[in-house]
Amino acid sequence: MAKKDVRWKQRFRNFEKAFIYFERAVEIEKYSDLEASGLVQAFEFTFELGWKTLKDYLYEMGTVTNFARDTIKESFKGKLIEDGHAWIEMLENRNELSHTYNNKTAKKAVKIIRKKYYPAIRQVYQFLKTEKKK
Repeated sequence: MAKKDVRWKQRFRNFEKAFIYFERAVEIEKYSDLEASGLVQAFEFTFELGWKTLKDYLYEMGTVTNFARDTIKESFKGKLIEDGHAWIEMLENRNELSHTYNNKTAKKAVKIIRKKYYPAIRQVYQFLKTEKKK
């Protein structure tokens, strides 16, 4: 009998595509205004798919969450997320970061995304990638 395709694994495929694109954007050394906007948008897509993949993963493990904050807290409690503070901060700041038309905000966004948010998302990506292979 064929093994059913689990929802979180389906969503992980999209998360992985977004993460790879996001990772390429993070690796840019110096950003033009347009590239900074692209990095922020890649972060937003990847963050959304990340927490939603975690939500689906938790559901598969028997934990139901309805909102991003609940999903992040449960994922931290279950050790799926190592840096819970970074994930909560991402949730709280994602709307503010999208104002990249302001040069000062854009520079701040690039710095925090590259130094703090990317490593936190990468950790979750690596965890889920390992789980998907099981």
